[in-house]
Amino acid sequence: MASTTEYSDRESLGVGSIVGESFSILFKNFIAVILLALAPMLLSSIIAGAMVGADVALGVADPDFSTSTSVTTWVLTIVLQIVFYALTTALLVQLAYDSKLGRPLQLGRYFSPALRAALPIAILTTISSILAGFASLALIIPGIWVYAVFSVVAPAVVIEGAGFGGLGRSAALTKGYRWPIFGALLLVGICAGIVNFLAGVFAGVLADVGSWAMIVGFSIIAALSAGLTGISIALIYARLREIKEGVTVDQIASVFD
Repeated sequence: MASTTEYSDRESLGVGSIVGESFSILFKNFIAVILLALAPMLLSSIIAGAMVGADVALGVADPDFSTSTSVTTWVLTIVLQIVFYALTTALLVQLAYDSKLGRPLQLGRYFSPALRAALPIAILTTISSILAGFASLALIIPGIWVYAVFSVVAPAVVIEGAGFGGLGRSAALTKGYRWPIFGALLLVGICAGIVNFLAGVFAGVLADVGSWAMIVGFSIIAALSAGLTGISIALIYARLREIKEGVTVDQIASVFD
């Protein structure tokens, strides 16, 4: 793990500014963020519900680990949820830059670049999540730090076309700024965790309506936490490009024009 002095003589990342602007973009585009994040989040929840049951997918029931097949199915649902979460980030990267630049949002336009990058994002996000998971077996802090190293994989793949080199590109961009990225992600993660908790409560209110109603209700609220996370990653990526390469947000966003 890098020393705490690795970024001491460098330009500040601006953690407070990134977190504050993430919330600003979220609230400014509240409905658009929900609509954009809801599609992959809902699809993820529906697939997970079909594979392991709605109650297990929502975390209100324990998964069945009695057979190797059930364990494999549960692991696959976790991987699918990670992949869909990464694709949500890929969609929100574009929204974040349009909002930051004061440009009109074009939700339909965001899907094509994200889908083109879907395969490398899915594979690389799964790999980075496994690495972070192993690191978390020791302590939670190493896990988040590893996540910080690979935090900008999605924007690197979508914007730069880094493909399967996305892990290396993310590691290079985050080098020297992993502790402040850790701090930003921790703050955002706490807020996202609160939103997900509220989503679980809301889903519980819908229990009498049925399991699938619970999934829809949960996905709508959880789309907000996914939105906040995706926006913050987009802003972290933009700030790193600005500091290290002198690239402005409008130059980054120009790849979608």
